[in-house]
Amino acid sequence: MKHILTATAVALALGLATAGASAQYTGPSSIPAVTVKALQADGKDDQHAVLRGKIVSSVGDERYLFSDGTGQMKVKIKQKVWPAQKPVDANTTVELVGEYDKELIGESHFDVKEIRLP
Repeated sequence: MKHILTATAVALALGLATAGASAQYTGPSSIPAVTVKALQADGKDDQHAVLRGKIVSSVGDERYLFSDGTGQMKVKIKQKVWPAQKPVDANTTVELVGEYDKELIGESHFDVKEIRLP
C-alpha cells in the first residue's frame, strides 16, 4: 500500500511539473511589433518581430498567407506551433512571434516560432 501511495505521489508531482512547463507567457515583450509593410521595406534577415493580423489562407507545405491591413506576407508555421486550445481561421486575430527570413533570391517570408491569441 505504501508503494502505491508513493508511486501516485510521484506521478502527480510529475504531472504538475509538466503542466507548468507548457504554460505560455502572455505579458509584454522586448520584441517589437511591426507591420508587414515596414518589415518588407526595412526588415533585416533574421530580425525578430511580432506581427498582428490574420492568417487568411494556406498556400501549402506549412506556408500561409498573413495579412495585417498594411500588406500580405507568406509565413511558415510548423505543426507544433499551432495553439491547441483554440482553432485558428481566417477571422481569428493572431500575434505571430518569429523571425523575418529575407531572401536575396526568391520570396522572403516570416518564420513563426509562436502564435498568440490576444
